[in-house]
Amino acid sequence: MASQVESDLKLFVLGGGPFGPQEIKKVVNTIAEDFSQYRELRDAVGEFELREDRSPAASVRLGVCYYLLGRYSAAINTLKAGDGGALAHYYLGKTHFALGQYDEAMASYASAAKGGYNADDCALGKAEAQRSKGDATGALQTLDALSGAVEQTGEYLYQRGATVSALGGSPTEVVALFERAVESDPNHSGALFGLAKENDRRGNDDVALDLYERSVAQFPTFVGTLLNLGVLYEDRQQYDRAQQCYQRILDTYPNHARARLFLKDAQASGDMFYDEDAQRKRDRASQVLNVPVSDFELSVRSRNCLQKMGIHTLGDLARCTEADLLASKNFGETSLVEIREMLASKGLSLGQLATSKAEPEPVFEPEFMSPDEQAMLDRPIADLNLSVRARKCMIRLGLNTIGELVRRTGDDLLECKNFGVTSLNEVREKLQLQSLKLRGD
Repeated sequence: MASQVESDLKLFVLGGGPFGPQEIKKVVNTIAEDFSQYRELRDAVGEFELREDRSPAASVRLGVCYYLLGRYSAAINTLKAGDGGALAHYYLGKTHFALGQYDEAMASYASAAKGGYNADDCALGKAEAQRSKGDATGALQTLDALSGAVEQTGEYLYQRGATVSALGGSPTEVVALFERAVESDPNHSGALFGLAKENDRRGNDDVALDLYERSVAQFPTFVGTLLNLGVLYEDRQQYDRAQQCYQRILDTYPNHARARLFLKDAQASGDMFYDEDAQRKRDRASQVLNVPVSDFELSVRSRNCLQKMGIHTLGDLARCTEADLLASKNFGETSLVEIREMLASKGLSLGQLATSKAEPEPVFEPEFMSPDEQAMLDRPIADLNLSVRARKCMIRLGLNTIGELVRRTGDDLLECKNFGVTSLNEVREKLQLQSLKLRGD
């Protein structure tokens, strides 16, 4: 027989029955199984708000529901007006954590444990807050102090994996911990997200996609999961699905700047008209430009001159002007006529692509750099902690180090698929933190 919460979530929230950790878990599972129930929860809260003279216990119930809806400021105010019990303090801790108020979160978890809430759950919450605050060493100490059955739970294994990662530990160990967490709890959204990110970084897009999709099927859903999944959908030109991911974020956090920008990018990409005929013409033109000049019967003089000038393809020739060729030693009018005829046979001419000459790469002279400057440029791009969208652009361009990145211009990066102005600004901000700039900035 279906439980009350499964049959009527709204009645369950508004009712006066038991409301503890198990009941809250049922609410969460109900929404995870059917996200349309999220609206039921929202409607129930709307009715709850109209009630006057709420009891302290009712305030705790409403405060927890505010937390589940992502209405954190309202959750804190309402929970503080509650009965002061362990459940209220525990969800105050979770709400403070969601707002990035880590000291307050730890204090609330301590009060919850003192009031009788599950001590292991409170310790795991404390460890997460310590790690997020930047004290990964303290988080590991908190986790090390736990023993017994909790060490085999999905939450413990996830927190340990995230902490080892924050400490710069072995990626293999991190992945193993996340995998064990998923084995213990196949629906642990944090562990699924962690595994998805690791596979995303390694270019295992199919595996990452499956893990992200499993993670977003849980509730509450990590915002980072929805953002990263949306980017993967865009990579596959599934713009409708990408928009759904970003819209889910905005449904809960209407002012989320990155989700709003990503949504606009996805909408613009989805509206773009793809001209297949034009693309085929571009492909044919590219093939012609890549034809080697050695395929043609040229005089020894012309062939030698082109070789000395580093001209290997018809495209190279089309980027040269007549003046460029005539400036070469031993290249005269006879050779010029020969070259004109060869290009004309392929519908090309000298100087046709002169404006598209590639700019020379800037010269980096390590001997004039300090050891610190050299070390900075040799660092991997991963050290910049770029978003998934920006990181994928780096992979497509074959950029591995910060030094290789700063040799590129903003226009170079914008030519990369799904890389827009938002991502460009992000890269510039990350480089600025290191006192670096893109070429041309």
